[in-house]
Amino acid sequence: MPRRARLSIPGIPWHIIQRGNNRSTCFHAEEDYQFYLQYLQEFALKYGCAIHAYVLMTNHVHLLLTPEKPDSASLLMKHLGQRYVQYINRTYKRSGTLWEGRFRSCLAQTEDYLLACYRYIELNPVRAAMVHQPQDYRWTSYHANAQGKADPLITPHEQYLRLGLSDMERREAYRALFKAHLDEEMVGQIRSATNGNYALGSERFQKEIEIALGRRASRGQSGRPANTLIDDEDQLDLW
Repeated sequence: MPRRARLSIPGIPWHIIQRGNNRSTCFHAEEDYQFYLQYLQEFALKYGCAIHAYVLMTNHVHLLLTPEKPDSASLLMKHLGQRYVQYINRTYKRSGTLWEGRFRSCLAQTEDYLLACYRYIELNPVRAAMVHQPQDYRWTSYHANAQGKADPLITPHEQYLRLGLSDMERREAYRALFKAHLDEEMVGQIRSATNGNYALGSERFQKEIEIALGRRASRGQSGRPANTLIDDEDQLDLW
């Protein structure tokens, strides 16, 4: 079934998820995670993507990034995915696909929604019952954003920088956001927008995206226009 073209506007953040095919394991050993992060950094620099948050789960990846150009994020994911598949096939003497196919994404409004995406991503291991606290999981940007650990991958978003006047103030304010679980309504909005390739934000933000791109950026309230193409798996559940 045809798929909707991605929403992409330079300077507006993306939340991205890419899963293993049939939810199979993508990362088997420490070296696998390290390889992925190495080339995530390389291709992010090459194609102009600022990475704000990430988590590498055993069978999927979450990223929060801001692209410089309309095709920056797509080029990053294409070349990173290909490089990682080559590595996995060579390392584990396998063949065939690794990823489920098209990665999922949504544009995220900065005000009220961007920091929620940070939390959604970095709380993923907690929601999956892999750890009790986000700092207990190794392969996540939480260590940089909340604890100040050096991570060459991370470029703080302006909204993150507004949390405080100093690095210490920002980290303290950021950690405070994690004292409560992310609101279930917000979790649902993030999942729905990412599944369906919609804009995550207020109605006004969604309308602005629709005007800028000339096509739908929200699910809508009264059915789908006849000329709207929907991804054939837009109901796939996400953590």
